Amino acid sequence: MSEGLDVIVVDDDPDVCQLISSTIERFYTWGKVLSFTDVEEATVYCLGREIGVAIFVVDVFLGGASGFYFLDAIEKKFPTAHSDSIVITGNASDDIVNMCVASDVNHLLEKPVRPYALQLAVRAIAEKYLKFAKRLFSDQEYAKSVMSF
Repeated sequence: MSEGLDVIVVDDDPDVCQLISSTIERFYTWGKVLSFTDVEEATVYCLGREIGVAIFVVDVFLGGASGFYFLDAIEKKFPTAHSDSIVITGNASDDIVNMCVASDVNHLLEKPVRPYALQLAVRAIAEKYLKFAKRLFSDQEYAKSVMSF
C-alpha cells in the first residue's frame, strides 16, 4: 500500500502510457506512479484499493471505452476522481472540452503532451491535498471538525 498520493495513468497505447508515466516519475515525489494500458485492469485495481484518493491521467479514448467511462466506473470509490483527473487526447474538439466541463474535469492536455504542462497539471491537483494536510496539522480545531464527519 502506498503511503502517499499516487498518480494512476490509463492509456491504451503502451508507448504513450510509458512516456507519460516516465515523465511524471521524474518530478513526482508524493506517491507512486502506476500505469495501465487495459481499462478493465485499471478499474479492478482502483476499486480494490484501500484509499479512494489519487491523481488520474486518463486518455479520452481507451480502446472500446472512454476515459470518462473509466472515471464514472470508479467514482463511488474515488468521489473526487473527475476533479482529480488530467484528460489527454490527440485532438481536443469542442465535444471533448464540453465532456470535460460536464464531468468536472479541469485539466485537458493534447498529445504530444508537453512535460511542463503535465507537471503543472499534476502539481495543481497535488497542491490542494498538500494545503489540506498542512491545515490539518496547523489548525487543531479544523482537524477535530474534519474528524467528526
